Amino acid sequence: MLSQLYLENIAVIEKVSVHFHHGFNVLTGETGAGKSILIDSIDAILGGRVSHDLIRTGAKSAFISAVFTGVGPEAVAKLQELGFQPEEDGTLVIQREISLDSKSSCRVNGRPAAVSTLREIGPLLVNILGQHESYGLLSPENHIRYLDSMGMPENLVKGYTAVFGEVRRLRRELDSLNMDETQKARQIDLLKYQINELESADLKKGEQEELDRRRMMYRNSEKIASAVGAAKAALDGGEEAEGAVSAVSEAADKLGSAERYLPELHNLTERLQNISYDLEDCSGELSGYTDQMEYNPAELDRIETRLDTIYRLGLKYGGSVENMLVYLEKSRAELKKIQTSDETAERLRVQYKGNAEKAQKLALEMSSWRSKAAINFAAQVKKELEFLNMPHVVFEVRQERCPLNPKGCDTVEFLISTNAGEPAKPLAKIASGGELSRIMLAVKTVLSGRDEVGTLIFDEIDTGVSGAAAQKIGLKLKEVSESRQVICVTHLAQIAALADSQYLIRKQVHDGRTYTDVEELDRIGRRQELARMIGGTNITLLTLQNAEEMLHLAHPDEKSP
Repeated sequence: MLSQLYLENIAVIEKVSVHFHHGFNVLTGETGAGKSILIDSIDAILGGRVSHDLIRTGAKSAFISAVFTGVGPEAVAKLQELGFQPEEDGTLVIQREISLDSKSSCRVNGRPAAVSTLREIGPLLVNILGQHESYGLLSPENHIRYLDSMGMPENLVKGYTAVFGEVRRLRRELDSLNMDETQKARQIDLLKYQINELESADLKKGEQEELDRRRMMYRNSEKIASAVGAAKAALDGGEEAEGAVSAVSEAADKLGSAERYLPELHNLTERLQNISYDLEDCSGELSGYTDQMEYNPAELDRIETRLDTIYRLGLKYGGSVENMLVYLEKSRAELKKIQTSDETAERLRVQYKGNAEKAQKLALEMSSWRSKAAINFAAQVKKELEFLNMPHVVFEVRQERCPLNPKGCDTVEFLISTNAGEPAKPLAKIASGGELSRIMLAVKTVLSGRDEVGTLIFDEIDTGVSGAAAQKIGLKLKEVSESRQVICVTHLAQIAALADSQYLIRKQVHDGRTYTDVEELDRIGRRQELARMIGGTNITLLTLQNAEEMLHLAHPDEKSP
């Protein structure tokens, strides 16, 4: 569950630390006080998209930290898969910093992490349900997901997904081989011409670089010969002056004669002697370069012609020799593929048929499971909706066959009738905003306990309801909180009174700046806040008594202060 949320420089929040509890937690406060900021911050820590507008005016960055305790096995497995590990006591700390320079840094238990990592971990820790998801019920594409959450066997889903993926792969391969004989003949002629042109060139890896080097050498042969000659003369000397070889050798001999008188000269003598040997070797190597510098116009012409051929081919087949050799291998493979396409196509058709039949069989198994699950799902949702003050509701799951797709061979759509005697119709044509909120709560109640997500957040899911319906929603949220943590943003006193813990989000102005803080309320504070929610700013003795009665009815074991 989400145990602690720390925010720094988030919108109108300078610094806030909120400690949440097990059970049913509610966030209340005036409209615009900042309740949605907390939900947006939790979404950000789960890898959601963030805007620079989230950073408090005047700050360079914003910081969010969330502490989760009692992390479930599925979340632990995903963490380990991604290279992370919760603490020994099951604690998980996720942090995210958002900067004005578009840089965002994330950490999981102190270790750097990518935002994509948070997106993978997040759905296993928290499920945020707001008006957006309620309106997502209006899209039939989402309904099959809810139905499958009733417990579709994982091995069946994995088996079908693998086989259907193979069916699509084989279909793509077959389509790629689908060309008429005229197209095939033209393509074969083109590939043969290209292969012959490249093979005739007899290209070698590294050839172009070697030819460039040799061309550079021949073009500058006079400069090289002059430099080599001058260097050799400096080493060997001439009639007018001795060279470096003789000078160093003579220096070594002179020191050697003095060595008997000063033994410390021995090492220096050896060094000079070795230098003279090295200089003699250098002179010998320079003689070899002198021989190579003979200008050969025919060889330079051959090199220029060869480089021109490589350049011309490069314009057509990829630039470098390495790229052209890769192109050659691809062309050979493509030619072989086309020449053997009839045999390949026949083999693929056999594989495609076998996999398609297997996929169809698995899809029918999934469809049969859905048919049974739909009856149970519809009955349970109807029961929950009746409790949520929709007594004459009819809720049905319409399941129809369709061509194979990633979900099987079914389309699923929820139908509802909220008035007695009226036929059930698609949700988009019937349900109001308040009814959608209750339908979503009913669906989540039915599905609760079928996953390991420890925290459910309901963001103003009570929008559009009041009176007895609000009371029923509160009772249902309370029931759901028995098996997991529930955090709810609400404007309704009937719901807030039923919570185990209540937090007041309050906005204040100091020195011309707006600040929002979050306060966990005690019994007296809750009574005051409930009275405000009932009667607005004009809190009377009667509204306080009403608030106290609501708290007493919701928590009869608690003593009134």
